Amino acid sequence: MTGPLVPFREIVLKVHSRCDLACDHCYVYEHADQSWRTRPKTISDEVIFRTAQRLAEHAKTHALPSVSVILHGGEPLLAGPARLRRICEELTAAFDGVAELDLRIHTNGLQLSPRYLDLFSEYDVKVGISLDGDREANDRHRRFADGRSSHSLVLKAVELLRQERYRHLNLGLLCTIDIENDPRAVLDALVELDPPLIDFLLPHATWDEPPPRPDGSRTAYADWLLAVFDRWQEQGRPVPVRLFSSVLSTLSGGPSLTESLGLAPTDLVVVETDGQLEQVDSLKSAYEGAAATGFDVFTHAFDEVAAHPGVRARQLGLDGVSETCRSCPVVRSCGGGLYTHRYRSADAVDPARAFDHPSVYCDDLEALVRGIEERTSATVVPAAVADPAELGAEQRDLTRTALAVLHSDLDGLGGDHWAAAWELASTVEGSEGGSRGLDEALAHPYARSWLYDALSAVHQERPGAGRVAWRLSSYVAAAVVRAGLDLAVPVTYRDGVLALPGLGSLRIDGPQDDGTAQVRVTDDGFLVRRTGDGRQGAFERRIVRGGAAGRDWLPVRRLGGGDAPGATPGSAPRWVLDDLDPYRDCFPARPAARLRQDEADRLGAGLERAWARIAKRAPRHAAEMAESLTTVTPLKGPAPGEPSVGRHGYGALGIRPDGSAEQLPHALLRGHRRAKLRALLDVTDLYAADGSWEHRTPWQEELVPFSRLLAETYERVALGAFEPHYLDGVPQALETLERAAELTVSGKQLLDLMRKEV
Repeated sequence: MTGPLVPFREIVLKVHSRCDLACDHCYVYEHADQSWRTRPKTISDEVIFRTAQRLAEHAKTHALPSVSVILHGGEPLLAGPARLRRICEELTAAFDGVAELDLRIHTNGLQLSPRYLDLFSEYDVKVGISLDGDREANDRHRRFADGRSSHSLVLKAVELLRQERYRHLNLGLLCTIDIENDPRAVLDALVELDPPLIDFLLPHATWDEPPPRPDGSRTAYADWLLAVFDRWQEQGRPVPVRLFSSVLSTLSGGPSLTESLGLAPTDLVVVETDGQLEQVDSLKSAYEGAAATGFDVFTHAFDEVAAHPGVRARQLGLDGVSETCRSCPVVRSCGGGLYTHRYRSADAVDPARAFDHPSVYCDDLEALVRGIEERTSATVVPAAVADPAELGAEQRDLTRTALAVLHSDLDGLGGDHWAAAWELASTVEGSEGGSRGLDEALAHPYARSWLYDALSAVHQERPGAGRVAWRLSSYVAAAVVRAGLDLAVPVTYRDGVLALPGLGSLRIDGPQDDGTAQVRVTDDGFLVRRTGDGRQGAFERRIVRGGAAGRDWLPVRRLGGGDAPGATPGSAPRWVLDDLDPYRDCFPARPAARLRQDEADRLGAGLERAWARIAKRAPRHAAEMAESLTTVTPLKGPAPGEPSVGRHGYGALGIRPDGSAEQLPHALLRGHRRAKLRALLDVTDLYAADGSWEHRTPWQEELVPFSRLLAETYERVALGAFEPHYLDGVPQALETLERAAELTVSGKQLLDLMRKEV
């Protein structure tokens, strides 16, 4: 088994091996492995000490920031307050200065009292309690050996934990599912106790000992859980439910939130009362010795356990599930189910294959994932997937968010220059027309390039990181000019050039000179002035709005007709030709130098002709492009007619200026789709686990990752509106994408939109 060793971040420490209840569904006492009978009832001082030392050593070796230790049993409270205090003391001492220690205890609650909770409060031990619902549901399994109900005592424990002085210790409720119980009544009973979390667990079962299905339904457990989900939705999701949160997370491209679902590698190990190191406890449901490793805390390091084949088998992610599961569209959400639930003894002669099966709950898990998706996809998919205007708004919000993060992360590093620019930005934001002007300035696609560079400089602690952030003053000045505000803005410039985003560049000094000049609006444009000092001379230049280029002033030019005076109907939008911005060097290809006017005119004419052809053959794409594509930047590459999309905000397209009349329409369509797909990926996950599978493309018979197949199909759908032959193979590609496990709910909506386009 290959791949790096996964260190343990969660340790189940068995502190007592007996219990004061006789639950008939307990995997410790009622299932295949009966090793509890030969173990010490209570953990010894020596085991406690060796466990603490070994675990702290493991955390230090792997530089773990934190480790969770869960005190477990049997019933851990039977160990008594003195023994539990000893455990807390040893672990706390061992982890001092090594890593943060997260202590927890899982209990049936029968012994819980203020004496225990005062101890737990002293060491910040969080408490989780097992409760299967109302009295009828709980008494179905959780009874004393003589048949008495435990329900009232558990409720007393829960109420004690809800007291204000102990509320911070409340970890939530753990409920084992029984489909004979009323799902709505179970949820109502648990929610009424106002826990911080509810965790529903499928009863442990294998293919040898399958779960009971009284009505014979293959999806009885999914039906039960979906009834709970519906009730939970009706109530407004009053309490987090880990199982549901996990499915919702993975459907949207996020991680699994529970060991029982998802493909995340296991990072859990069990320490028994005698110091034996074992795999996850639920394996005791499979067969005698299934959890054993042969290691103990006296002679073995935790790294040795982490390298055990049984542990490694649960750290392989997608490679660790069966072939059936690997080809299933919901495997990212269900993860093949809990490892224990895959066991089939018919293959036990080959231990490597005994767990190489889908879960015994396979049909339930698929129905659960699909059921939750059907119930929630309309509310969890961002409007930006279907609405270009919403996508533009989301992109503007991303830029504003990045600016706010930069302000926070600078933490004084920007000095007086940043503080002054930030204060002026706030003033502009609050003035009449200023907010719109600031939005327009920050909407320039290369504002995002600058922000990313500034954030990287700060996070990497690069020399001069604060100076990179000073460019904010240029955006504030551009906003003031756009809004016509009577404000003087000190603007820093670099290499002798003052660059105003979206407006132009002014040469002030020589190429090695940096400084500050003041920008102020005039009746017909704006004035740039610098007061002379001993090092630099005075400078003053009046820029006329819409004026021509001069010896030191280079304005940003426009391409196309659009809203220009005298423009013909249907002419191309008035795109910005930005061959000046210092942050336009964000494409895979290098930016070209400023075009001569005749070169710019030829490019503009070519784009006009290309636009006319697109508007005639694919008017919907032309209309959307007119709303979102704002900026064209000439590049030295890529190939003529091949567009380039870089690390910048939405709306910019890099293109070689010498593309032919045949190439430019394709470049515009491709470039717009590439830019839009990248913008969508900025605001939502269309897929997850990219590269875990390979898919065949219909047009090249090549195996590619999901992201490439999606991107190529997305482009071909748009090109097919212009030239229908590009749609060859698209229906097959859409079918492949639809069946892919990588697809999220947002990605599915995008596929639906692509089908409608076709």
